[in-house]
Amino acid sequence: MHNHDLPPAPRGAGADQVLAGYLRTQAGDFLRSLRLHGESGADTHGAAEAARALRRAAHRIRGTLHTFRPLLDPAWADQLRTELAWLSGVLAEEHACTARLTRLLDALARLSGTQPVPAARTRFGDAGTAGPAKARPCEGGPAPEQAAAAPARAAGRRGALTVGGARAGALLERQLTLGRTRAHSAALQALGSSRFHAVADAVALLASEVPLAATAAAPGAALAAHAEIAERRLLDAVTALPLARAAHPYNAEALVHGLATASAGEAQDAPWHQVRHLLRLHAYAQEVLHAGCGTGTGRRLTTAGRTLDRHRDAAEAAAAAAAAARTPRIAPATAYALGVLHAYQRHEVEAARFAFQQAWQEAPQGPDGPHDEHALAAP
Repeated sequence: MHNHDLPPAPRGAGADQVLAGYLRTQAGDFLRSLRLHGESGADTHGAAEAARALRRAAHRIRGTLHTFRPLLDPAWADQLRTELAWLSGVLAEEHACTARLTRLLDALARLSGTQPVPAARTRFGDAGTAGPAKARPCEGGPAPEQAAAAPARAAGRRGALTVGGARAGALLERQLTLGRTRAHSAALQALGSSRFHAVADAVALLASEVPLAATAAAPGAALAAHAEIAERRLLDAVTALPLARAAHPYNAEALVHGLATASAGEAQDAPWHQVRHLLRLHAYAQEVLHAGCGTGTGRRLTTAGRTLDRHRDAAEAAAAAAAAARTPRIAPATAYALGVLHAYQRHEVEAARFAFQQAWQEAPQGPDGPHDEHALAAP
């Protein structure tokens, strides 16, 4: 749901009215999605769409409870946030395994030459998936005999990938399909549990009554103070990122760290994942502030959010390729193909960082400045 779909808040409404109205709307979306999920039956596509809508509503409720906690009953807000986090995590895992497998198999097919390699991007920061850079002629380039030998070397590398690519793909499919099956079983178990029914009951109550604190009976402008805290956390987290280094394309930082231990790679990805999380929290806070006002999502922040989604997807895909490469007793050609696939995904991580840096540094349009531009439509 985007901002313009929200019902308008009454003119001069207090903070309690605005906040309660937004939460009731999201609770209604949650319950409708839950009903559609239950009615989907054998329609796997419909069930997946309903689960996505369910997660979207859960994310918005959680984010709102977090940002505006001082205006709500804190014990109730903390409890519901915890339970919604559990539910979102359980429902997201099956989709994540499916998307990761598709991403890795598509990349492996491109790298091994079993499907056409997409055209190189004309510039960094395009919305599409990053691909190999197009070679540019330059002075001082390779000698003619070196240039003639280059296709043969490339063909040799492609052949080595083709040899190991099929086995690497089969290994990834086996591992990630197993993960997806387990995630599907866990989701079904969760949706039938008493814990889930307690969450659904709590959201159903939220649709009619929002437990507010006494401080919520304040002017609507009081919401802006809490939304500003969310914005400040986002800006501080972005300031801590190595944006100066990310401004240089193919600086190899993501790749070098990605070749280190798994924990080192996760540690250097974590600040970027945190910015993505804070960007979403800020988006939800802006939705509360501008509910029903028709305020659109700023292009600059929409682009930034999408690049951070790509960053997360590529980082998780690289981790899956690295995990497959650690399988005992795999053939050297299989390990080679997985290593190339891992490096490719880490280059995607780096390209997403560059694109984020470009989007973030872009000057916001219009007289309202960055506050309106920080609204981001969450996935």
